[in-house]
Amino acid sequence: MGHTFSKIKQAIALFRNIDFDQLAAIAAKVDLPQLMQQFAALDEKQLRHLTAMLSPGTSKKALPPIDGDFYDVYHTLTPEERAIQLKVRAFMEKEVKPLVNHYWLHDEFPFELIDKMRALDICGVTYKGYGCPGLSFVMEGVIAMEMARIDASIATFFGVQSGLAMGSIYICGSEEQKARWLPAMQRLEVIGAFGLTEPEVGSGAAGGLTVTCRNTPEGWVLNGEKKWIGNATFADIIIIWARDVEDGEVRGFIVEKDNPGFRVEKIKGKMALRIVQNGLITLTDCVVKEEARLQHANSFKDTANILRMTRAGVAWMAAGCARGAYESALDYTRKRKQFGKPIASFQMIQGHLVEMLSNLTAMQTMVFRLSEMQDAGILKDEHASLAKVFCTLRTRDIVSRAREVMGGNGILLEYDVARFVADAEAIYSYEGTKEINSLIVGRAITGFSAFV
Repeated sequence: MGHTFSKIKQAIALFRNIDFDQLAAIAAKVDLPQLMQQFAALDEKQLRHLTAMLSPGTSKKALPPIDGDFYDVYHTLTPEERAIQLKVRAFMEKEVKPLVNHYWLHDEFPFELIDKMRALDICGVTYKGYGCPGLSFVMEGVIAMEMARIDASIATFFGVQSGLAMGSIYICGSEEQKARWLPAMQRLEVIGAFGLTEPEVGSGAAGGLTVTCRNTPEGWVLNGEKKWIGNATFADIIIIWARDVEDGEVRGFIVEKDNPGFRVEKIKGKMALRIVQNGLITLTDCVVKEEARLQHANSFKDTANILRMTRAGVAWMAAGCARGAYESALDYTRKRKQFGKPIASFQMIQGHLVEMLSNLTAMQTMVFRLSEMQDAGILKDEHASLAKVFCTLRTRDIVSRAREVMGGNGILLEYDVARFVADAEAIYSYEGTKEINSLIVGRAITGFSAFV
């Protein structure tokens, strides 16, 4: 009897909660008795899954944070270094990310960022004295990664200013030249550029420079063209590398933007690093005084010292570009729904994400060790070249997979990955192509030079 009364109570409670209009609407669409039999045949686990599928918004699952540092390779940073990393990250996310797509699309540079970047006080990262921070090469790499994680163009601007331009003066300049230029460049009051590549000379710069310099009573006379020179359209000073017509050696010069005989034209129509203002420089009987010649730049070996120092930074930039693409893609796949659930829950999407994370983790581990070697003074050309080859190749793969998992939206600028895809192509080529860097590594491991 008690059992019967219990069933009656349950039935009354059920009737009170049933919307009979809704029940009638359902019965008009399906065989309700048959549907009830099918539900009754489900076990508890199947019912839970069915309930979750029918009401996906009733409970929110706490998802893990989006973090491309899967192996926590930055745990060895000191608290002070970690604070700098997070300061740069906050700057890039707050000040840069909201506007980069606009400037990238319009092929323009966001000059309003220079004053804000000045406040970071990180330019000339590894140099000692002259107002520079004197940080480690690891820290320099971390900064490059954090910048490229949001935008490779801003990272390139900073790399040219802090690495190539300032580095040329720091390594090859006289004490007077360092004192004059480096403090102002560190404060971003003077913007620099680095003029090595030429219209017909890229990888062959060591022996094929066509820009010439000739020493005369009036000064050094420079003639020729430089191409792809980042920051050139608005730089205050440009480091020009030229071949001496007397002895064939490569020499460096600090050329100011208003120097007679110096002219720069903006290169248009780029598909990558569009924020970077690359210039075609023409030098026509451009006279530069002896005091503007880099006093310790007397051969291409001196130029190579600068390139060796900065090539590690390009590998870090590749890692940053890849990390930005991976994190953007992961975020997208967790929000984008198909067939009633996030596409991040699909096996094939997870396969792509894991491939991306695997390559990214290998890249970050590699560049971290690379900069540790640089800090220890044991870095060689082949070490930097191997990282440049590997990281830029893997970045290409990562950005490609990021675009793939995003489907059609992957080609829209508003989702950022399209920009990473394009910019990865420039990083792949500059600071030495894959082929040239491969030959540097090949020579080191075989003992034979394959250069011709």
